Amino acid sequence: MDRFTKVEGIAAPMMVANVNTDALSPTAAGKSTSVDLGKLLFANSRYNLDGSEIPEFVLNREPYRQAKILVTGENFGCGSSRERAVWALQKFGIRCVIAPSFADIFRDNSYQNGLLPLELPADVCNKLADLLEHANNPEMSVDLETQVVTGPNGFRHSFEVSAERRMALLEGLDEMSVILRMEPEIDQFQAADRVQRPWIYERA
Repeated sequence: MDRFTKVEGIAAPMMVANVNTDALSPTAAGKSTSVDLGKLLFANSRYNLDGSEIPEFVLNREPYRQAKILVTGENFGCGSSRERAVWALQKFGIRCVIAPSFADIFRDNSYQNGLLPLELPADVCNKLADLLEHANNPEMSVDLETQVVTGPNGFRHSFEVSAERRMALLEGLDEMSVILRMEPEIDQFQAADRVQRPWIYERA
């Protein structure tokens, strides 16, 4: 997966709680492998039945069409465990979602695909969303190396990501790649274990 070190760019405020994976990636997005997942992100909120855009929706407005960061409400990514919900965000161009909380499966899917699900306190998210909504230039940066978020009007807030998750994102490693990095230690353990418990390794 792609490494995540720092993302800079337009950030879109969408302070809605309990955004579920059906809203992120509707059923129609799973009917073909050639479908444009980014175009169908939030499809039921972005488009009318005739396919025309709903101009009020935040990602249909300038400059948020180019958003690389999404600031949103609590329990983001709840509902079914659709990995393509993360893919849809990435295909649109979003590399980081900032929210007070995330659904567990969505959080794990995000880390496994190089998208940063960044938890910040609710009051901080609300303040940041308000700044973005009223800023002439709603740009932000999320720096995983320094673990600092910056935004309009001098906004600055530090954050913490667990050491294992941070390392995996910085180096672009999915879960299997992280395990393979420990192959020498695994081989060493198995060699010692074969001596202590040889019957486990006997062939039938």
